[in-house]
Amino acid sequence: MEGGKRGTILVTNDDGIDAPGLRALVHSIVNANLFNVLVCAPDSEKSAVSHSITWLHPVAVKQVQIEGTTAFAVSGTPADCASLGISKALFPTVPDLVVSGINKGSNCGYHMSLCSVYSGTVAGAREAFFNDIPSISISYDWVKGKSNLHDFTLAAQVCIPIISAVLVETKHPSYPRKCFLNIDVPNNVPNHKGYKLTKQGKSIIKIGWRQATSETEGPKMSSDMTNTDTETSKNFDSSSVSPEHLLFAREVKGSVLDGDDTDYRCLQEGYITVTPLAGLSHAEVDCQAYFKNWLQSVPELPSSSSL
Repeated sequence: MEGGKRGTILVTNDDGIDAPGLRALVHSIVNANLFNVLVCAPDSEKSAVSHSITWLHPVAVKQVQIEGTTAFAVSGTPADCASLGISKALFPTVPDLVVSGINKGSNCGYHMSLCSVYSGTVAGAREAFFNDIPSISISYDWVKGKSNLHDFTLAAQVCIPIISAVLVETKHPSYPRKCFLNIDVPNNVPNHKGYKLTKQGKSIIKIGWRQATSETEGPKMSSDMTNTDTETSKNFDSSSVSPEHLLFAREVKGSVLDGDDTDYRCLQEGYITVTPLAGLSHAEVDCQAYFKNWLQSVPELPSSSSL
């Protein structure tokens, strides 16, 4: 930072303030001893809540002790947390950079695009971007049976150089303000192939529904939406379900992958993918061309006086 000033980083996530991904990220940023670190994160898991916000009632905020930081747990969504954290209502200063993560599970392709907005992790970074604060979302490609909690520490460590470099670059007028960065770290972190700039692909997990006979029947969706586990949802209140209610549970139906040089493909090849994202997705060029011609052929509605 210019003049020796320490930059301020706000950390948020969607897995909750006690999640190992966030704790590993915060620990690594604190240990770098280069930044002031603030934390404003959900008080419980808020995976796949997208860019939803709390509107009808206040959010509850409680200070939490995380060494080397000023940290608060919030009863809201990731977007709530990012918004509150940069507002100066909770902290006295506006952060120089917002980092959201580390998510348990990758966020590639349509997982985080506005065509089907799922990721709360990306939403935390996007909320900062909407408010002209540079931001980064980070996810680790967790694979059940292969990954362990120490991998979050490794994932955080390989992202520190990018975080540091972005914080320096944002002080330059040439730094692009019309995007934020989404980073995915491969499963085999120690043997990664380096950083690779990618574009957002169209890979998507197909998620369907099945009827269930009880709230505990069958596998439950995990936070990365690509795996399943057998843990009963802790947030499900079975007492609220009367006999006349039908129960339906989500399930993974399969996946659709896209071509080369996209985030998902490069992640699977072992690269740390760095993908610039815009706040809003634009329709494909051929869609724009089709509807431009089509709209010209639609007859105008008659005026009310001619009816």
